[in-house]
Amino acid sequence: MTPREIIGKAFAGDKPDRVPVALIGGGMWSAAHAGTTLQNLCRDAHAMSNMLVSMAKQLQSDIVYAGSGYPNLAAAAFGGRVKYRDVGAVDLDGPVVASEDALARLDLSQIDRDPVLQCIRKAFALTHASIGDAYLVTLTAWGPFTLGARMVGEENLIRAVLKKPATVETVLTWATELLIRLFEPLVDDGSLEMITLGDPTASGDLISRKQFERFALPHLQRFTAWAHSKGATTLLHICGNTTDRLDLFPRTGADCISLDHKTDMARAKEVLHGRICFAGNIDPVSTLLRGSPEAVEAACQRIIETAGRDGGFVLMPGCDIPPTVPLENLQAFVRSAHRWRG
Repeated sequence: MTPREIIGKAFAGDKPDRVPVALIGGGMWSAAHAGTTLQNLCRDAHAMSNMLVSMAKQLQSDIVYAGSGYPNLAAAAFGGRVKYRDVGAVDLDGPVVASEDALARLDLSQIDRDPVLQCIRKAFALTHASIGDAYLVTLTAWGPFTLGARMVGEENLIRAVLKKPATVETVLTWATELLIRLFEPLVDDGSLEMITLGDPTASGDLISRKQFERFALPHLQRFTAWAHSKGATTLLHICGNTTDRLDLFPRTGADCISLDHKTDMARAKEVLHGRICFAGNIDPVSTLLRGSPEAVEAACQRIIETAGRDGGFVLMPGCDIPPTVPLENLQAFVRSAHRWRG
């Protein structure tokens, strides 16, 4: 089976020939390992695609993530100021708008005219054409709650959750419409088979279960329903400890939920197996960055034994990896899944 077939089988809840294994993101690491920067790559779609293809073949991650490291650029397309780093993701320097009225005046078609986003779309298309028959090539963005928070400011949105729920609904509705506009051309032409959303501001460390259910969940449902109507699957990653809301994740409509290293994987297996494919959750810092290859393999074996013996599971880091993770540790991470027998 090819890597993309293995992931497809896991997403369907089945048990492939081997344990599926993939990074979550990896753009920061890939750019640093290739000796370049995300700023340089976003000017040259061919260079970005060449890096993605090279890293896919070197690492053998079953999923290849175009757009990783750039999710803030969907907000920046509407006037947000970005801050590029020599090493690391592209930051957004403050909120984009100051009010609901300002948000309502924004033209969603700006997303189609932004040169950097067009470069990322093109890099995805080139990568899919090159290795899409073997690897599952996806495109990444923030989820609705996080994208809305980037537009109006995280503190402002969290305060509105408590004091102005109608404002939150307006912001998240706009963010969901933007995400649909962002992905629609590539979904419509059939090249984008899976969409990856990261929604860290919907984290269990930032909003309560009740707030997640009221505000974040309905907009994730709307987005995934749209994706499914177009024949696309979705991978959702949410940071932080989400053990208290595991039972809500199948209701998102996502085909796979990627879990942070803080989440209890034994409990995740108990709640999620047979209801939604789930992924995780090797600690990206204490294990992948600071551990030895032997420690990485041992951690992977424990996670597979706990959660991955019966299918419907993908071995992943608990979040995006730091750009300085040793290559040997990532090779050990992938090797653990390829060699596991159980």
